[in-house]
Amino acid sequence: MARRLIRTVLLAGLLTALLGVAAAATIEVRDFDDPQLARRYTTLTHQLRCPKCQNETIAASASPIAADMRERVAAMLEAGRSDREIQDFLVQRFGEYVLYRPRLSPRTWLLWGGPFLLVGLGGVILAWRVRRRTAPRALDAAERRRLDALLDREDRS
Repeated sequence: MARRLIRTVLLAGLLTALLGVAAAATIEVRDFDDPQLARRYTTLTHQLRCPKCQNETIAASASPIAADMRERVAAMLEAGRSDREIQDFLVQRFGEYVLYRPRLSPRTWLLWGGPFLLVGLGGVILAWRVRRRTAPRALDAAERRRLDALLDREDRS
């Protein structure tokens, strides 16, 4: 029974891997005459997010909208547009979400600074708790009487 389960799991894993390879193979390869344009194309398509797939670059996505975006990027590169102009065009069309690394602007300050604020706040809370825990506190009247009684008893013995 255990062997059958292991075989089934291994077969499922193999099929999943083969389907992933087949899906990746369906994405077209673009050839440029200029190797620098090819590098820029590769860099840009890996920096832009597919609006449909949401967590894939347009280079990895097989969706029709990603294919359209790759075509636009290639056409704009061949037309002599800069990387910034291409990104601006796609941001204007699809929104800031299309960038894997959002630009630093007043709308994204919390996104970029949030982790640092959380770490700083955690450090302040941790320091406050450690200090509060280790700080000596004064004894109240009942505790003071009990301590005096214990010390008197110790002195007498």
